[in-house]
Amino acid sequence: MEPYLLSSFLLLVCMFTSADAGSIGVNYGRIANNLPSAAKVVQLAKSQGLERIKVYDTDPVVLKALSGCGIKVTVDLPNELLYSAARNPSFARTWVQKNVAAYHPSTQIEAIAVGNEVFVDPHNTTKFLIPAMRNIHQALVKFNLHSSIKVSSPVALSALQSSYPSSAGSFRPELIEPVFKPMLDFLRQTGSYLMVNAYPFFAYESNSDVISLDYALLRENPGVVDSGNGLRYFSLFDAQIDAVFAALSALKYDDIKIVVTETGWPSKGDENEIGSGVENAAAYNGNLVRRVLTGGGTPLRPQADLTVYLFALFNENEKAGPTSERNYGLFYPDEQKVYEIPFTVEGLKSYKDSNRTSVSRSHKVAAPVNGGVSKSTTGNTWCVANPDAGKQKLQAALDFACGEGGADCRPIQPGATCYDPNTLLAHSSFAFNSYYQKQGRGMGDCYFGGAAYVVTQEPKFGQCEFPTRY
Repeated sequence: MEPYLLSSFLLLVCMFTSADAGSIGVNYGRIANNLPSAAKVVQLAKSQGLERIKVYDTDPVVLKALSGCGIKVTVDLPNELLYSAARNPSFARTWVQKNVAAYHPSTQIEAIAVGNEVFVDPHNTTKFLIPAMRNIHQALVKFNLHSSIKVSSPVALSALQSSYPSSAGSFRPELIEPVFKPMLDFLRQTGSYLMVNAYPFFAYESNSDVISLDYALLRENPGVVDSGNGLRYFSLFDAQIDAVFAALSALKYDDIKIVVTETGWPSKGDENEIGSGVENAAAYNGNLVRRVLTGGGTPLRPQADLTVYLFALFNENEKAGPTSERNYGLFYPDEQKVYEIPFTVEGLKSYKDSNRTSVSRSHKVAAPVNGGVSKSTTGNTWCVANPDAGKQKLQAALDFACGEGGADCRPIQPGATCYDPNTLLAHSSFAFNSYYQKQGRGMGDCYFGGAAYVVTQEPKFGQCEFPTRY
């Protein structure tokens, strides 16, 4: 970094030592058999200047260790208790009495996460979520804690039907009426916020051929312009969060705030977990901390400072799944850092990304990931028509693709393999994808004036097959 740029950055950091800015917290998961005691964990968190901790239960030992330490705490009502909390208000009252009221305010519990990523829970607990949230809140009212403790529920980005461009973000239709509208009404009425789990790593891992690593790691990059609103994005993290803001706006809940309850990057992974590694994990988390603590919101909500919880405090050796699942930790069980990043504004003064020239290829752009973090099983991407673009724009783009654009439109002619379904959306999608693949899936190849976007799952229109190479 040039000296004058460094000076400017330090001045910026100093400005935020007294001004309002974002806040960094950490998730304290404990699926491991080698972690330090809760008392040592609290001392470690304090020594690092962490302001907030989120736990996945209400373990008495942990909550007692957090007593009087000045760290704000979010506790969790696990998914397996949603049924009881939803069906039995007395269960919710007892749970709050034993697990919240018994510790607060000495333990500064500021929020209750009712469930976690309930929509993807294989035990089909979604229908219990809203009643459970209401009963937990009513229990807080009974103990006069409702003003100081908020109730919400973390959602994964897979709850989005569309996330690209960010301005077109929308929730899955089947969740809107039964879940999202009543949840958002509840959050509005109680002055709470939407908890969101966002992992740019998943998007990059599945689409590393088209997503810039610099864009995913919050490094310097040219940025990507949102075709819907003209805003320029310099990180996939911001783009993902703004997709949620856009989904809220689409339902007219612009007043609802967002707290990012999980985000992170694994320091180790299996061979096929592209992008995992210590350098990338350090870059993502370190640059994200800098981005949050120096203030400011997202391009869509520039005044909305963010609270972000990094995942996770420790590597957890008993977690199931791929290698990455056991390597999201910021610390090893012996309390040594996996890599060096700051957690405070003061720490930012001496921080810089140590590997800013990592393996990003300059021609890559931030590719859209439809449906948030859902992974492509093949690593391929396709270009499809945007149903919200309007008939006139789609037709003009289709004419271009099949004309001077050079797309192979023979399969959508009458009697050919992809003629059915005979709709403008289906034909445009096939033509756009043909153009996109023939052009090499490069920057702007799936734009068409906002009439198209990239998806990571193969499009389905009748019996038609969408090629990934020509």
